Amino acid sequence: MEHKNYIARKRARFDSVSGPVNIPYGTPLQVEGDFLCLDGKPLCYPESQTSLDFFSQNDDGNGLQRGKLVGAILSKLEKRDKNHQNRWNKVWADPLCQRYRRAEHEEHWIWNPDFFSAPVLDLRRIAALVEV
Repeated sequence: MEHKNYIARKRARFDSVSGPVNIPYGTPLQVEGDFLCLDGKPLCYPESQTSLDFFSQNDDGNGLQRGKLVGAILSKLEKRDKNHQNRWNKVWADPLCQRYRRAEHEEHWIWNPDFFSAPVLDLRRIAALVEV
């Protein structure tokens, strides 16, 4: 599914195709042609790693909530504490999480682009699974 509306899920500082940008949290962006744009200026491709790192699709109006959940899930899974491996074991075993895993990486977990645009209900379930 191609999304048309995005929102900055955190401050975005990077070199875009139009030059350096500093986009505040909560700034709305739109897809124009092949690019994610701000005020008509192209920034990056919607499916790029830059887009995944800073922006959440907002076609349903839940972009900020989606971004908060994605950030919390990623942060919790990166945390190196005594429950680190237990959290990852739950993720690997969960059928819902498997839908959001890049299949071409069999030995380690990389979230696929659909994870970053997942329905809020799915993200809430994953967040609960990893105890966010």
